[in-house]
Amino acid sequence: MTVNDSLGVSQSMSDDSNGMTLVSKDGVFELGFFSPGSSMKRYLGIWYKKSSNTVVWVANRDNPIDFVSAGKLTINNNGNLILSQNDSVVWLTNSQRQALNPVAQLMDSGNLVVWNNGGAESNDILWQSFDYPTDKILPGMKVGWDLQRGLEWRITSWKSESDPSPGNFSWGLKLNSYPDFYLLSGKYKYNRFGPWNGLYFSGSPQRSDGYLNPYYEFRYVTSNDVKYASNMDEIYYTLSVKNNSLISKIFLRLTDQSLGSYVWMENTKSWTLFEFFVRDQCDIYGICGAYGICSINDSPLCTCLKGFSPKSPHTWDKGNWSDGCERNKPLSHNETFIKFEDVKVPDTTDTWLDENMSLDECRVRCLNNFSCTAFSNSDIRGSGSGCVLWFGDLIDIRLLEITPTVKQDLYVRVAASDPQTGSINTRRIVAITIPAILGGMLLLCTYFIYRIWRNFNEKSMTETDIERHTMDLDLPLFDLPTIAMSTGNFRLENKIGEGGFGSVYKGKLVDGQEIAVKRLSKTSGQGMTEFVNEVKLIAKLQHRNLVRLLGCCIEGQEKLLIYEYMANGSLDSFIFDHTKGKLLNWPQRFHIILGIAKGLLYLHQDSRLRIIHRDLKASNVLLDDKLNPKISDFGMAKAFGGDQTEGNTNRVVGTYGYMAPEYAVDGLFSIKSDVFSFGILLLEIICGNKNRALSYGNKTYNLVGYAWTLWKEGKALQLIESNIKDSCIDSEVLRCIQVSLVCVQRYPEDRPTMTSVIRMLDREMELVDPKEPGFFPRKVSNEATNQNEISLNNELSVTSLDGR
Repeated sequence: MTVNDSLGVSQSMSDDSNGMTLVSKDGVFELGFFSPGSSMKRYLGIWYKKSSNTVVWVANRDNPIDFVSAGKLTINNNGNLILSQNDSVVWLTNSQRQALNPVAQLMDSGNLVVWNNGGAESNDILWQSFDYPTDKILPGMKVGWDLQRGLEWRITSWKSESDPSPGNFSWGLKLNSYPDFYLLSGKYKYNRFGPWNGLYFSGSPQRSDGYLNPYYEFRYVTSNDVKYASNMDEIYYTLSVKNNSLISKIFLRLTDQSLGSYVWMENTKSWTLFEFFVRDQCDIYGICGAYGICSINDSPLCTCLKGFSPKSPHTWDKGNWSDGCERNKPLSHNETFIKFEDVKVPDTTDTWLDENMSLDECRVRCLNNFSCTAFSNSDIRGSGSGCVLWFGDLIDIRLLEITPTVKQDLYVRVAASDPQTGSINTRRIVAITIPAILGGMLLLCTYFIYRIWRNFNEKSMTETDIERHTMDLDLPLFDLPTIAMSTGNFRLENKIGEGGFGSVYKGKLVDGQEIAVKRLSKTSGQGMTEFVNEVKLIAKLQHRNLVRLLGCCIEGQEKLLIYEYMANGSLDSFIFDHTKGKLLNWPQRFHIILGIAKGLLYLHQDSRLRIIHRDLKASNVLLDDKLNPKISDFGMAKAFGGDQTEGNTNRVVGTYGYMAPEYAVDGLFSIKSDVFSFGILLLEIICGNKNRALSYGNKTYNLVGYAWTLWKEGKALQLIESNIKDSCIDSEVLRCIQVSLVCVQRYPEDRPTMTSVIRMLDREMELVDPKEPGFFPRKVSNEATNQNEISLNNELSVTSLDGR
């Protein structure tokens, strides 16, 4: 039952069998009672009428209503909304103004407003939900501060899909002297936009008004557009929709600790992810430490600012940049400034600002204060104005990928005697040292030419090419004695795995860091190419769900890859072992499923090259000490540039049981063949069985055929492994089974992209009915050995097979 769009003093709305709700005038939003996910609690909330599972605001997120008796919403004569149960107040608003004929109205903006004097015509707001956001920002909402009322507009994540109470992540504006927006994990900074410089956020020039976004635009607003004036009323960030027929939303994603913007697509009746605000590893706060600068297009990601060097060179070279950098020369009273362009300026916590000072005056002010470490214009419009000074360490600087038309330059204080400053002393030092350096380089070149000549007959051209290519990578190179010592000279008891191209050993470096060493088999004829491929691909990949390559070793016939060590080994050791499988309950398995999906999405869409893995399987998913999944083994991966999404090969590589039909038979591979492999893996995680022969009735099927048969008979819950039955949510598991069957459909064009897979798993997209899967209803033979048949042994990796 719907009570139009408003609620008066004489009316109430109850959570009873009538299902009373308020619906905004044009039917965009709905207000009512709901239970999120699997929760048995009741909440008062607002959601999109077209997408009831997309809740945008919750009133009583800290104090839910139980099922003992129905909740009731009323408005009293003072203009306060009251949510009660059994005459006990659960939640209420706090308007202190005197009210006359107050009316609560749900607007088409999604704002629940209590109007004074009878309605919106009065234009007199007593209270509004937009002042108390939960986890989502709607067009017209604000993130920032109402300084006159002392009111902060901040969004905070839900604890879980079934619990809307405030979670660990929040996003808001810190009122530093030079204000800055932060995404926080608890009290720790996770991401920072960079301050507003008059034209754009320092770290996000692509989100300025000039950014070609067809859906919405962002604005940064201060009272009377006077920046940081002491008497201003408000300072906030908001968005507006360019096309009023579109509905737009931004919210904190619990699964990846990021803000993501979504747009409603009428043709598909679904939400489409437009962008994530935490785009890459350089967006993680302070990843390069003090005086370090992050560049996503470089490898390694972090370098020191000019005039600074790594504070801990040993750990820095191994990819741990948290210690940051330190000055080459200490400051005295003879300093200069180095200009840095195209950067996000540092964290503004310790800053001082004067909006009327010129840049020259700013330089003098910084130079005269020994604690000042950098300066910049605070407003870069026109010829630039305002002065901001930084004190203490400079943290969270990144090189911008998009060069803005108008730049905010950062001037960093260094000792004038530092060779990197370009001073007169520097030129003298250069004049003296260059001849010595050139002489040393000549000797080194002579030595290496001799080594190449001496080993020419001992090393094939293929191996020489490999060494040349890998040396071109900006990747730490380990020497063989160091790696041999770390693994006990590759002792058998340190062996933790074996694949088609060699063995994997656990090692421990002298600083205590644990590593995993992949040792390429010397007898693996085809393994050399895959080794180079894996180094070149993984060195460029940075994602929390991909295993991290720490370096490599190339000496003589030895080709080694050094990875971060994964304490819990591979996923297959859990899901295919009934005893160890008890350690992975359903919530943990669902977390692993989402992590694998996000890693695969990064490969397909978000990395610099589109990468098709071609060998996604349970043994190639590793688990760290917190059971976070990481995709590994890129030896068979294929990278594409531009818009290419598919290819053809006469050399089929991968693992039987995970191969898509078009790839195994005809050598056609694409992002959709990876989606097929993911579908198989998803079924295996749910069932605890490999994709091999299973008996059902009087027939024998592979796992896909077995799942398809049970799905058609309405018995899909029989697929759930006994270890997780007590911990799983049936509706969630059924959703995953349906997603898996959609992924393993026979034809690639019927399969979803990984973007759609994640949205379906996250309940942000309606599920589609699966069609008949590939390799079904073929009856399975346990003795299938012909190459024209697909073996069900998913332990067998295929490295060469002629496609027909």
